[in-house]
Amino acid sequence: MVWRPPPGVLLLASDGVYRVWNFVCGIYSNPNPRMWGVPPQHIGLFFCIHDGVVARLSIAGRRNGGMRHEWFGYAGFAPRWAFHPAQAGPGTGWTGIPGRTLTCPWLRAAPDSRYQRPATAVRARLHCASIFAIGTHITTCWGSHMKFTLSWLKDHLETEATLDDILYALTDLGLEVEGAENPADVLAPFTIGHVLEAEQHPDADRLQVCRVATDEGTLQIICGAPNARAGITVVVAKSGVYVPGIDTTISVGKIRGVESYGMMVSERELKLSDEHDRIIELPSGAVGDRFVDWLADNDPSKIDPLIEIAVMPNRPDALGVAGIARDLAARGLGKQKIPEIPHITGSFRCPVQVTIDSDTLDGCPVFAGRVIRRVKNGPSPAWLQDRLRAIGLRPISALVDITNFFTFDHNRPLHVFDVDKVAGALRVHRATGGEKIIALDDKEYTLTGGMMVISDDNGPESIAGIVGGVETCVTEATVDVFLESAFWDFIEISTTGRALKINSDARYRFERGVDPEFTVPGLHAATQMILDLCGGEPSEIVIAGDVPNHSRSYRLDPDSVQSLVGMDIPESTQRQTLTALGFRLDGNMAFVPSWRPDVQGEVDLVEEVARIASLTRLQGKPLARATAGLPKPVMTVLQRREQTARRTCAALGYNECVTYSFIDQASASLFGGGEPGTMLENPISTGMSHMRPSLLPGLLQAVARNQARGYMDLALFEVGPVFTGGEPGEQQSVVTGVLVGRTGPRDVQGAARTVDVFDVKADAGTVLAAIGAPARVQILRDGPSWWHPGRHGRICLGARKVLGIFGQLHPEVLSAMGIKGAAMAFTIWPGEVPQPRKADTSRPALELRDLQAVERDFAFVVDNTVEALTLVNAAAGVDKALIEEVRVFDEFTGDSVGEGKKSLAITVRLQPLEKTLTEAEIGTVSARIVEQVARATKGELRG
Repeated sequence: MVWRPPPGVLLLASDGVYRVWNFVCGIYSNPNPRMWGVPPQHIGLFFCIHDGVVARLSIAGRRNGGMRHEWFGYAGFAPRWAFHPAQAGPGTGWTGIPGRTLTCPWLRAAPDSRYQRPATAVRARLHCASIFAIGTHITTCWGSHMKFTLSWLKDHLETEATLDDILYALTDLGLEVEGAENPADVLAPFTIGHVLEAEQHPDADRLQVCRVATDEGTLQIICGAPNARAGITVVVAKSGVYVPGIDTTISVGKIRGVESYGMMVSERELKLSDEHDRIIELPSGAVGDRFVDWLADNDPSKIDPLIEIAVMPNRPDALGVAGIARDLAARGLGKQKIPEIPHITGSFRCPVQVTIDSDTLDGCPVFAGRVIRRVKNGPSPAWLQDRLRAIGLRPISALVDITNFFTFDHNRPLHVFDVDKVAGALRVHRATGGEKIIALDDKEYTLTGGMMVISDDNGPESIAGIVGGVETCVTEATVDVFLESAFWDFIEISTTGRALKINSDARYRFERGVDPEFTVPGLHAATQMILDLCGGEPSEIVIAGDVPNHSRSYRLDPDSVQSLVGMDIPESTQRQTLTALGFRLDGNMAFVPSWRPDVQGEVDLVEEVARIASLTRLQGKPLARATAGLPKPVMTVLQRREQTARRTCAALGYNECVTYSFIDQASASLFGGGEPGTMLENPISTGMSHMRPSLLPGLLQAVARNQARGYMDLALFEVGPVFTGGEPGEQQSVVTGVLVGRTGPRDVQGAARTVDVFDVKADAGTVLAAIGAPARVQILRDGPSWWHPGRHGRICLGARKVLGIFGQLHPEVLSAMGIKGAAMAFTIWPGEVPQPRKADTSRPALELRDLQAVERDFAFVVDNTVEALTLVNAAAGVDKALIEEVRVFDEFTGDSVGEGKKSLAITVRLQPLEKTLTEAEIGTVSARIVEQVARATKGELRG
């Protein structure tokens, strides 16, 4: 779903008032829905906008009497409001038109919005409710859900299991049931009645006062339908019955002074069809019988339960009803029906030839098709239309409906071309860039170089594997068709679909994976259905390329189920499970079926066995100790250091951020990254194309977002991995903090000041000390280019061992990142800190010095270009055992010290270890300090 409104949260309540709340992006937060002050009875829509893009869409409503939540994107808090009432209808997602309204046709009204009204009130039909209007473009959002009916499932599964058993098994198998609608439950209260008399209402020309025979006797019902008359058999809703199509509970009332004790319903009021001008007339049925029983005997498709499951991206086989039935059969809920795939022999040579360019074979390994001539393309049969409508698809024509059927039945997307509109041969190739095509969604798309297309002599006719073109689409006038079945590379399809912002059932399946070996059999099966429903004569099959070989096998170790999962499953049961799932066993080798691209190793075989056996059978057992005595630490040294660093930064007043590991190339290049080795092959978006070389880009982006919202004083930190390449070992865990603004709010004492380099130096030192770094370190220059050249320092152990770096970031980098003012930062590499020489769980002994320490002050006149650090290091190196600390306490410049000179004063603390120092010994050390500093700085002791 792509939407870029201004950052913030948009909430539309039932009173029609927008409420906007801007929140801090990039920082952990726990927003409380109550802070908006919207009462729970309001019905509204809630979006979280993350950097101008919808990050969370939260839906709260009720379905079948229970609380219902739909989530897109992040998981978060559960909102308390139901949605704006909307008529349930066909459609699979949000749709929007620029400058018009955003609607969601599959929403249900919350039961809380029901109200009592007389049965004879005006038949107000709810249309798909407009939720709000904004002048922006919103593409259709397709969720990761799969819908099918129970009767459709039973075409592939011979079972006597109840609906509840099937729903439980699906969730237990990993195909989580998102919802199940059983129309029989809703229609159970409706009964059959017979109209005995029908007279004109005394005060209304269009109303009839009817006397209706019901199971509770004769009731007076007022009806405004034009077909209400004596002698017909009708469906009656008595007082207290909830009518789903109008979201109303029937009650006794008066219409223009005449009492009415029920309602005779139309099909739309029962959500059976869109017919609402006339009430239902039944050709048969006894008074008092349940209407749902009549439907079961005469029109069972009307009460066919609808099941909706969530399909994980690694289970493309479950995007077909046949694959779902296979899992249920393996669980033991029935026997899988494996249809015999016919082999249709063509009676003539295919007049449409196909080719694949050599540079496109990696994206389209095989392309098969055939011509079927003299077909009759009309409406598809009722059973096919019912199935498509049940899952939210609109029947179009027999040819199109057949391709849609195979998309959901076998996860095999197909496409049909009108042969009379195809000029010459079909060619699968990569676009050169700039080609235009009007797709079946009536939108024009401009192709970029490298996108795969199917073209004829007139140009592009289909965006390969995603959507066909209008120019060659089939209509009711189509006589000859070319039926296509191809296999497309999932990365190519995903990249093109994301770039063009096209969402289709074909793209959704190809980018997750379809069965390559079903390419040609699927073509035969679809050919047979076309011949059965549309007639015609098939040609021979033309094939370009070869079916890719995805065959692979892994060793089945029966003991792994016990060692990895902790379940005791006999080997015979394991082999039976894998066989039922389509694996071919040859000794201890299990050959993976072509429809399971997710199985990539021996451990996946264990997962399949445990999944089918049900993880609910897993019993908790205490693990036996590997060794006697005190167990080894669970966390590694690096993990403990990261945890300590995280707590220390938080204690210092920093707020933790968790940013994406992917950033744009421009930001990565500012921090030494952006190389091809760190580029993602299939990025989420163009702004997340490279692995981050540093944590600073993400933190600075969070700073920029906060500054744009008026938050100028920030202290942010993050602990996470950074990447120098795409190979193992080219990843490091680092701790990074950023300070921006002032140390605190302004006050009358003026205690707050602008943060400086020494703030981050102190914080970096605190973190290093907490994770066990040595106290004596060196501060060196020559950091990376994104640091200010004169205001940073590398914390080192020797010249090559870098523990961290701190300082002010370069102004040019901050300007490129959109940061206002200066920013201080530090980065620490916990893995570079030397580990203790020996592990000791006890605390070290407390060292107390019983000898008096001595301090001596020295002032040196040096050149202005000499750094204080050089002087400090020179003094400290005179006697590392005796000199405990060297500290600068004064700096003076002026005429008295000479032009181009400055005076630096230091305090040297001497801490004797064995005996008290004599004046002579102190003098000796002092002389050596003066000599060493003079040699290092070319300075002299100030007189």
